[in-house]
Amino acid sequence: MSRLIVGPFNRVEGDLEVRLDVADGRVASAEVVSPMYRGFEQMLVGRPAMDALVVVPRICGICSVSQSVAAARALAAAAGVTPPPNGVHTTNLMLGCENAADHLSHFYLFFLPDFTRPAYAGRPWFAEAEARFAALAGSQARRAIAARQRWFELLGTLGGKWPHTQSIQPGGSSRAIEAAERLRLLARVREFRAFLEHELFAAPLEEVLALRDGAALERWRDAAPRRGDFRLWLEIAADLQLQTLGPGPGRLLGYGGFLQPDGSHAFPPGLWENGSVSALELAAISEDASHAWLADSPDGALHPSRGLTLPDADKAGGYTWNKAPRLAGRVVETGALARQLLAGQPLVADVVARQGCNVATRVLARLVELASLPLLMERALAAIVPREPFHRPTRLPDEGEGCGLTEAARGALGHWVRLERGRIANWQIVAPTSWNFSPRDAAGVPGALEAALVGTPVAPGEKTPVAVQHVVRSFDPCMVCTVH
Repeated sequence: MSRLIVGPFNRVEGDLEVRLDVADGRVASAEVVSPMYRGFEQMLVGRPAMDALVVVPRICGICSVSQSVAAARALAAAAGVTPPPNGVHTTNLMLGCENAADHLSHFYLFFLPDFTRPAYAGRPWFAEAEARFAALAGSQARRAIAARQRWFELLGTLGGKWPHTQSIQPGGSSRAIEAAERLRLLARVREFRAFLEHELFAAPLEEVLALRDGAALERWRDAAPRRGDFRLWLEIAADLQLQTLGPGPGRLLGYGGFLQPDGSHAFPPGLWENGSVSALELAAISEDASHAWLADSPDGALHPSRGLTLPDADKAGGYTWNKAPRLAGRVVETGALARQLLAGQPLVADVVARQGCNVATRVLARLVELASLPLLMERALAAIVPREPFHRPTRLPDEGEGCGLTEAARGALGHWVRLERGRIANWQIVAPTSWNFSPRDAAGVPGALEAALVGTPVAPGEKTPVAVQHVVRSFDPCMVCTVH
């Protein structure tokens, strides 16, 4: 048995380290370390409640809209206010813009460059992958950056700026959209759609979303080999058998994405477990700090509404700043794969039924979702009624509690707030990477990534094992959210 420390990982938001015990050329056990403490939950205590809408977006530079939405919804729940339909649709536009950009960045800038490493130089697809996806040099990577930059002009229009958008409020959106402006926004969505259809999928988005199962996907891939970056990735994934890497716990959680004015969701909330979907019990969520550099509660694992965040850097047994979220005491995974399975997306459901949750299916779900987002955003724009309200004035109570839930690109994001005497008495956040990259709990059960890394091959002499990189990046970590 040998010990290997991989990190800090590059191309990751925030600091990440993975400690591996390796035996017989494979990972025998893993510890996932979030080595940076930031303390946003403590910063918020004692502040006026509305300060959270300025402070919270600064948790993260790549998913700040998601943080804003969760915070605004927590305050809205405390105040008992519901945004008008236009406010709901505008919020969806901003979330959809950010999530689509995150999926695009993950695929082209974070995930694919690992397939241009020298370890793959002998593969038949390597030369083309290197030309397209090499970090900072690949032709498609450069095109994706340009498309992403243009895409974010939509967020600039709706939110004034990105990141740290300030237009999202408990009562809706402070930024109204006029009829002529709606057409300009639609043109921006159509421009991004054109990039996806020409470069990523080399096919209409509707054609990709019409693929019903894995057999249809394989026929579609083989009909025009290497045409479009999605097909090339499918070839790489099949050649390297990526479906054998990074198995998940088989339980996936989602809070619901693209909330509609009637309370429904385009991506429904729930718990997916081995093919069955059940209602999500929010009361069953807890955070265990047994192996975090955080003080333990006398009551053990706590629901976030009662959460405690007190640093204890010298704590025996601690190895990360991340708590261990659990649902009814069990490990779950969250992300685009959860959203697509809960929505019953037929292609993703069929591939998971045959292969399980793994590196390949996580990336497939993310790309399928990326194909669906421009269509959802087109519908949101069409649903906006100019000159109708986008925002309801909101007076926050001096005393109250609220929970705000949303789906960031990486999965389920929740904020829990308690107000006392008009100020924040407690604010707790459970981020998607907190779920996926959690440490062991009091029972010694590893988190989703820690368990997924077990069995991953490590070649002799590898200091940054490429297969380990694939497994870690398949979860698309955002560590600054994890250590909020």
